[in-house]
Formats: sequence, structure tokens, C-alpha cells
Amino acid sequence: MTQTTGMPEAPSAKGQVADSAGNWVDTRAPAAWQPYLRLSRLDRPIGTWLLLLPCWWAVALAALATDSFTWFDVWLIVGSAIGAALMRGAGCTWNDITDRHIDGSVARTRSRPIPSGQVSVRQALAWMIVQCGIAFAILLTFPPAAIALGIAALIPVAIYPFAKRFTWWPQVFLGLAFNWGALLLWTAHTGSLGWPAVVLYLGGISWTLFYDTIYAHQDTEDDALIGVKSTARLFGDDSPRWLRAFLVVTLALMALAVIGAGLDRSLPCLLVALLGPWALAWHLTWQLTRLAPDDSAVLLRLFRSNRDAGLLPLPFFACALLL
Repeated sequence: MTQTTGMPEAPSAKGQVADSAGNWVDTRAPAAWQPYLRLSRLDRPIGTWLLLLPCWWAVALAALATDSFTWFDVWLIVGSAIGAALMRGAGCTWNDITDRHIDGSVARTRSRPIPSGQVSVRQALAWMIVQCGIAFAILLTFPPAAIALGIAALIPVAIYPFAKRFTWWPQVFLGLAFNWGALLLWTAHTGSLGWPAVVLYLGGISWTLFYDTIYAHQDTEDDALIGVKSTARLFGDDSPRWLRAFLVVTLALMALAVIGAGLDRSLPCLLVALLGPWALAWHLTWQLTRLAPDDSAVLLRLFRSNRDAGLLPLPFFACALLL
């Protein structure tokens, strides 16, 4: 089943998924905690990175726009990292609650904590509330406008698990949820929402369509059997052309966001910052040259590589702040 919040899975004797066996959850976490940590996908951090990176982009561009970087921005970077892990965990927990009946009928997802009986639905709900509560405590340290945006973020998070049942474009709903941090962290720095943040948000959604379509190609056969929709199934053999389009849109929107943030900065500063979107686009181009829609191992590696792709703009943004 198509879910960017996790990774391809296979049952194992201990209940962990095969591609994450031997991680810190399996080797160091207390046995009683392991099902809950797996429920939050803390054994597979790529989803946290993909949720976090738009937050860091927004902090950097907001600092560029205001020509200021303070100790509060350091907290925004740290707090958003903790919050991303918590909210990604809560989102995965909610996803597994809503998909428990489907997961139990598919061989590769039967080992998940809920369908395998390691965690009850009531326990999963309690665990989700705990994660949301801690994340909300972090959110309360942000300005009021950012707090309001953080609460509003629950809407796309709640809708996403159901999107694959009613639309061929569930990746759009994933993008709406996973890139919300671009709006929230810009607002946390500046005190209000600006148009560069909105453009950055839209660029992040396009990036999500790129990487999650790659990810979804691993599951097209299973998705067809159980009636789950995805852009991978929709595009089929035409996926490379669509991915190139998403790449171009991502580059254009992210570059426009950088220009909007750097309008009042020097030309050298702006040019350095613009290298960030180009670095991301270079990595996405590299992914396209290695795309193999029928090779799950290659698809998984490409999907995971988007952590590095998303990190690439940050050094350029940081250098621009110093100019």
C-alpha cells in the first residue's frame, strides 16, 4: 500500500520489518517500547527528514528576508526537528489505525504493530495523543500566528490516509501535510505569513509528488489488487515524463521563493541563495537518470536519497546569510 510515511515491509519473527532489522529500535529500545516505536516509524527516519527539511528551508529563507538570525531561530531549528519526529510518528500511528483492516490482508504489512496484535487500537490512539501533546507543547513556544498554523496542519494530516481511497492523487494530500512546515516556520520567524513561504510550500508539494511517485511504484501491483489509488498507477509507463515536469515545477517555485525572500539583499547574496534550488534540481535529475520503475531496490534507494537532495540547498542558504 502506498505510504511515504514508512518503507517497504516484510514480516519477521520479531514483528519488525525486514528492511529495518538491526536498527536502534531492535537493538537498544526496551522490548515493551518496540511496537510503539515501530508504530511511529522511528526505526526508519526518512519520513521525519522529508517532513523536517521544508521547515529548515523556511527558517533559512525567512532569515534571509529579514536579514536576521537569532538564538530563537536556533530553537526553531531544534524544535522543528523534535516536532517533525513527533508529528511524523503521530501521523504514522493515525495512518496505521485507519488502514488496520487493509494492512492485515496484505502479506507485507501483516507484521505492523496493530494488525499483528502487538498494539491495540485503543493503545495506538493513546500513543498518538501523547505524541501530539508533546508536539503541541513545543508549538506553544512559537508566536501566536505560527501556533494557529500548527493547529490547522492537523486537517491535511487527518485527511491523507483516506485520500488514496477517493483520488488518484493522494501524493498531493501527502504534500499538503508534509510541507506545512514551510508556512509554519516562516511565520514563526517573521510573525506573519508571506508570499515567498506560500511559493516555497507549493514547490515542496511538487517535490513530494516527485519522490512519492517514485516510492509508490514499488506497490503498484498490491495497490491494484486492493483498490488503492496512486500517481504511480495513474502515470504508469509515462511516469518519467511526469517526474521531469515535477522537477521543473519544483525548481521554478523554489527559485521564485528564494527571489522573493532575497529581494532586498545584494546581488551576490541572491545568486548564492539561488544555487540552492539548482542543487536540489541536480539531485532530482540524477535520480531520473537511475529510475527503474520495476526494480524495488532501486526505487527504495532513490526515495531515500531525497534526504540528501533536500539537504543540498541549506549550505547555499547559509552562505547567502553571511554575505
